[in-house]
Amino acid sequence: MVIVKASDLKYKYPRDIKHRDLPKFSGLPDPAPFNRHDLYEILPVISAAMDELGTVDGQHLHLLEDLLNEMPGFLSTRGEVFDYLVGSARECLRPD
Repeated sequence: MVIVKASDLKYKYPRDIKHRDLPKFSGLPDPAPFNRHDLYEILPVISAAMDELGTVDGQHLHLLEDLLNEMPGFLSTRGEVFDYLVGSARECLRPD
């Protein structure tokens, strides 16, 4: 399994320390709300997306971050965010 650390990311994200010990994304399905402004939510979803894509490439990680930061606001659950990141990254990485 790919493990992404905060130091691997190109952007800095706030940390919701109060909720840091709550369960985080561990796979589909996950209907729990996703807090896009919490590093502790972002790391497990991006790690799982990298694993699903079968990559450890830093450029792919930064693509996922860009997708996350441009993601539509109507995506609200961890499962939706994961599906969006993986699907969008596959489209971007698909050879022409």
